[in-house]
Amino acid sequence: MRFSSFVASLALVAGCSSGTRTTQSGPAPAQAQLPATPTPVETRRDSAARPSNAAGAGAVSAPNADPFPSTYRPYASRLTVIRNVTILTAAGPTIRNGAVLLTNGKIAQVGASVNAPSGALVIDGTGKYVTPGIIDTHSHIGGAAAPGDQGALTDDVNEATNPVTANVWVEHSVWPQDPQLPRSLAGGVTTIQVLPGSANLIGGRSVVLKLVPSRTVQGMKFPGAKYGLKMACGENPKRVYANRGPSTRMGNVAGYRAAWIQAERYRRQWDKWNETHQGDPPQRDLGLETLADVLRGNILVHNHCYRADEMAQMIDIAHEFGYKIRSFHHGVEAYKIADLLAREGISASVWADWGSFKLEAADAVRANMALLDRAGVRTIVHSDDASGEQRLNQEAAKGMAEGNRIGIPIDEDKAIKWLTINPAWALGLDDRIGSIEAGKNADVVLWSSDPFSVYARAEKVWIDGAMLFDRLDPAQQWRTDFELGFVPDNSGGAR
Repeated sequence: MRFSSFVASLALVAGCSSGTRTTQSGPAPAQAQLPATPTPVETRRDSAARPSNAAGAGAVSAPNADPFPSTYRPYASRLTVIRNVTILTAAGPTIRNGAVLLTNGKIAQVGASVNAPSGALVIDGTGKYVTPGIIDTHSHIGGAAAPGDQGALTDDVNEATNPVTANVWVEHSVWPQDPQLPRSLAGGVTTIQVLPGSANLIGGRSVVLKLVPSRTVQGMKFPGAKYGLKMACGENPKRVYANRGPSTRMGNVAGYRAAWIQAERYRRQWDKWNETHQGDPPQRDLGLETLADVLRGNILVHNHCYRADEMAQMIDIAHEFGYKIRSFHHGVEAYKIADLLAREGISASVWADWGSFKLEAADAVRANMALLDRAGVRTIVHSDDASGEQRLNQEAAKGMAEGNRIGIPIDEDKAIKWLTINPAWALGLDDRIGSIEAGKNADVVLWSSDPFSVYARAEKVWIDGAMLFDRLDPAQQWRTDFELGFVPDNSGGAR
């Protein structure tokens, strides 16, 4: 398969190279050729892609309104069978010496064996592993793009102009040519949530992206994915706004509550008008519009928070105003309130061993993930770091090893969930991605060996059944416009 854009020179050639034995059953299908414009920008203004609105586009604040709809179209895929592999399904026990059939962008069959239809590409993965694509709930790549500069002009994730900036959408900061994007794909990551930064009490909307080449961020947006709201507690907003407030934790809490009081009034006004359409509609406010949709349950809350007592306070605020927190991020003290998080149904997006880099992170323990898992919390390995996002499998391995060291058994069937189905749930996408099950999107990774080994590498990566990365074939590795002229190597990067 080959594809290109008028700005980028990106080559992905289907097939396989030495190191993984490949055969074909029946005649080889013709090479798939995508249109010259794989992400049709003109569809943005297609009225069929926009929310229905009796008063005209953009005239009212309506639940799930999306003025920037996804224009993602899957890349051309090929009927594929991966055989003789160990499959970590994230839905049940490991399947040894199993097989997976990918067809029409979906996982069609998985089990001890599958039939190879005529014309299928058959990959012999003897000694290798298959997992679902890794999902990172906390990324800043694209927004905090590389290369950086001393003036931070390429860091567009913190709108540090007001403690509450619910009006901003981080997708408007994402640069699709960020060279960090293909490097995450080469680490087995297929879906990311890009979040605004943590300078603010309320930092704005997140966006969920597929790691695919695109000229626009809309061509990467995961169709139908809910937006997230980034909130942050503790030291960061205190430090950023120390001279104009809030400068204390009690000031932080007062700031959240004031924002939600305004949002609740705004929601009632618009919901009443949307029911009756009597009189002029209320005046729109972009920030309150986002917060109102949180209160309606249409936007998921992702809350940066380190200390256990502050997480408990954020839960109290959520109870006061009737919204749900979907995931606490970082949560180095989450182990202290694991029972509370499990009872509330709040997931924990955490690190394996980050801690003590500032005072509120001082009480971190390396067994955080294992302790959370034991309590029944949906445990998630996240990155918050461009380099760490490329090695999330190793982060999960560290958490698994620490749990086993202190007597909390964590096997690979549990640890793979930290990387796949649990973060899929946190994004509201667990019915579509996150596990190797028939009917799910064919977001699949073939690993060179046990993915929880430091020596393992993602060898091939499929998104919606399209092979978008092949470590053994430099011609099938995504390089952005920024890297044109770089000499590719065999590691998934460039030199």
